[in-house]
Amino acid sequence: MIETKDLRFRYSDTLPFVLEGLNVTIKRGSFVAILGHNGSGKSTFAKHLNAILLPSGGKVLVDGMDTVDEDRLYDIRQHVGMVFQNPDNQIVATLVEEDVAFGPENLGVPQKEIRVRVDEALRAVGMYDFRDRATYQLSGGQKQRVAIAGIIAMRPRCVVLDEPTAMLDPVGRREVMRAIHDMNRTLGITVVLITHHMNEAVDADRVLVIDHGKLLLDGTPREVFSQAETLYRADLAVPQPVELIYALRRDGVDIPGDVLTVDECAEALYHLLKSRTNTRG
Repeated sequence: MIETKDLRFRYSDTLPFVLEGLNVTIKRGSFVAILGHNGSGKSTFAKHLNAILLPSGGKVLVDGMDTVDEDRLYDIRQHVGMVFQNPDNQIVATLVEEDVAFGPENLGVPQKEIRVRVDEALRAVGMYDFRDRATYQLSGGQKQRVAIAGIIAMRPRCVVLDEPTAMLDPVGRREVMRAIHDMNRTLGITVVLITHHMNEAVDADRVLVIDHGKLLLDGTPREVFSQAETLYRADLAVPQPVELIYALRRDGVDIPGDVLTVDECAEALYHLLKSRTNTRG
């Protein structure tokens, strides 16, 4: 779906490079989470994926199309939609269904088809019952789901989400993440999620860690989060179950180091306590 070849970028010739030689391939239909501390370059990377920014060096290919090719810009942005962290900056209409229809209307989609797309997109994010609601009456999580529906209605092959839950409360984050996973699983849309919430990356197919503009780690969530020491050195946290297991192992406790989820952590602690009880018995 997306390929970057030795991607380099800086905002001006007098400034250092923000991205330095990134080589990344993102498969169609996959769910990829991208992590990095503030200033690591992850958001700059995201803006290259639908040609908001263009490379200072190297290439970005979207379904084989080079993002620097001005003649393909329209096609590239139909293939890759963007959702940003502040939903209020993405709402353009006063009613929910009108907002979701805005993108397809600008693409010249026929009215009958727009109606179908709007209804399907709102159902996909669990907002169909709110289609006649005024957008200003929505919560932050609901607004973000409407923003995602607006992208879905344009029928992209990939959606890039740049910290879409950063301004939301825990309830809103859960709502939005559920909608994102449903979009990936049900509609087969490729998802690239930029996040600083480690638990949001646990359920991804793949995790990329960017540090000072370079690719630091690339693997499954289990492979990446098992390298807690490397993540700490990059000023990143790890999911709480991983943090607990890491602390225990650091203190000499004999417990498996590949724990990722709360359930796995609970099971590992149960077996640890059981073995110690048996030993004492």
